[in-house]
Amino acid sequence: MSLRARLPLCALPMAALLLLACTAPIKVRRVDAERVHRVLTRNELSSGELSRSTRNLLFKHHRLATFDSDPAGALAQLHQELAAGRFFHEEKAALAELAFHHAGRGGGAPYYLAAAVYAWAYLFPDDESVELDPFSPQARLAGDLYNRGLTRALESDGDVSLRAGPLPLPFGELRVDFDPSALVLGERRLERFVPVAELEVTGFPSYYRWPGIGAPLAAAVAYDESVSDRELLSPGARVPVTALLRFERLSEQLRGSALQASLEVYLGTGERSVQIGARNVPLEVEPTATLALMLSELQAWNTEYVGFLRGVMVGEASSSLISVRPYQPGLIPVVLVHGTASSTARWAELYNELTNTPGLYERYQFWFFSYRTGNPVPYSAMLLREALADAVSRLDPDGLDPALDRMVVVGHSQGGLLTKTTVVSSGDRLWNAVSSKPLSVLRTAPASQDLLERSYFLEPLPFIERVVFLATPHGGSYIAGSWVAHQVARFIQLPVDLTQAFADLAIGDREAVAMQNSETLIPTSVDNMTPGNTFIQVLRSLPMAPSVKGHSIIAVQGDPSHEKANDGVVEYRSAHLPEAVSERIVRSGHSLQAHPDTIAEMRRILFAHLEEQLVPFSIEAAGGASH
Repeated sequence: MSLRARLPLCALPMAALLLLACTAPIKVRRVDAERVHRVLTRNELSSGELSRSTRNLLFKHHRLATFDSDPAGALAQLHQELAAGRFFHEEKAALAELAFHHAGRGGGAPYYLAAAVYAWAYLFPDDESVELDPFSPQARLAGDLYNRGLTRALESDGDVSLRAGPLPLPFGELRVDFDPSALVLGERRLERFVPVAELEVTGFPSYYRWPGIGAPLAAAVAYDESVSDRELLSPGARVPVTALLRFERLSEQLRGSALQASLEVYLGTGERSVQIGARNVPLEVEPTATLALMLSELQAWNTEYVGFLRGVMVGEASSSLISVRPYQPGLIPVVLVHGTASSTARWAELYNELTNTPGLYERYQFWFFSYRTGNPVPYSAMLLREALADAVSRLDPDGLDPALDRMVVVGHSQGGLLTKTTVVSSGDRLWNAVSSKPLSVLRTAPASQDLLERSYFLEPLPFIERVVFLATPHGGSYIAGSWVAHQVARFIQLPVDLTQAFADLAIGDREAVAMQNSETLIPTSVDNMTPGNTFIQVLRSLPMAPSVKGHSIIAVQGDPSHEKANDGVVEYRSAHLPEAVSERIVRSGHSLQAHPDTIAEMRRILFAHLEEQLVPFSIEAAGGASH
């Protein structure tokens, strides 16, 4: 082949090289907006990839390649430049992301702590005249890096350790000051701090997180038998807390290798913000996750039907009035009373909503009453009334807290019947439904007579101002009146003390006892809630005290104008209470506690209750009392 013929073949590689050299290095193509947004907003916390602003820092400081091959070395060099003052302020946020990135890829706790240090230096500069752009993605990311970095740095075996002492940093050591008294809650101690930001919560229709600064944790409350009789706090309570590592003059400290900080703990049911320099900064709290963790540990749902069939045997607790947060003077109690074959856990969604409603959480505290729901209604109602009176006496023995005199009681289903007994005067009308003779003339033991008198002779509790009835069978439940319900009721084990009291009645004068709708001498809650039962008829006829306002929230599955419209358990005409000051119809089955309309009505009622308060609470007026 001639040279002329071979020239085109030899020129092909050169031509390809020339074409490649002419190709533009920057290209643009149209893609969907969602993809662009994901690229623009990705960062170490959301995708495990460094944000664009942080990659800009690496490029600017000639560390783009070396960080991939030697992240520890690159971070050490970047820290030296920071200490030497060769960083722009916004670049401190990028350094926090780099430290967190390396921490999760082998660097460990010292680098998580470094991420928190750098993030604080960015968020709270020594020069308070430096203003952060609230729309800057670096500002939002830095807050999360501080919170997550602090959590991981203090984490050990799944929990977070809150204590004083030295902590290692990649460039030195951090000396942490901590006052252990910060972990004392009333007369108990906080322990076992779970990082709730790492929990996946399901089951709640809504989830609440208060964004801010600090590591959000769920703290267990240590059980102390010596103080349990003086408070309402549940032994299994979990309370939200926030851990904050506070630095002073951090930019100056970063010039050396020995840093100093103080560790602080804030109760999530109290403080919502913290003062840092001249700024009032919100604290990060995870109330819904804390509530979910507590419920999962208590497993209250597993005892609901057991609590219906089993009464109070020897050595068992008959009932309990509990709270999941410490008593606070000045906060009005809202008492939630569950229904038949149910438990306090059924209030979880409503509690989650109300305690995360601004204007309510700082004015109310919530208590829960639990009881054996198969027991006779008068007996369970007696336990409720006495538990409330005892709580008011124990928590405020000197009567310094006027908020306790503005109590709101909310009852669902059978719990609504218990609730009504707290605000009525019965005289001897309820007793006449049991006996044809006065209690005083019957031959019974003193203890039995006392129990029967406490169960059947009612007077309004003076500290209750408002009651709310949810799907309450004031006229009885047609389900309770069914043959199946009465067969099941035969297996209910009744309380020992009540059994003894009725045994005394039978021995003394059985013919004086006028039981209805029961094959046994002692009625169960099923008997009491059967339509036509004398007890339910008398209770419905008793008017509430004039000083009390009552509200009805009624579940209806069909047309409420229909005579027999119901919720699957209770008919509308049974739940309707003419004397109620308000009535709200909710399109729901019988378990309406978590329905959005129920929650909205509860918010309305509680806000209305606040508006009617005439005398605001004052710590000074209460003698400076605190709990």
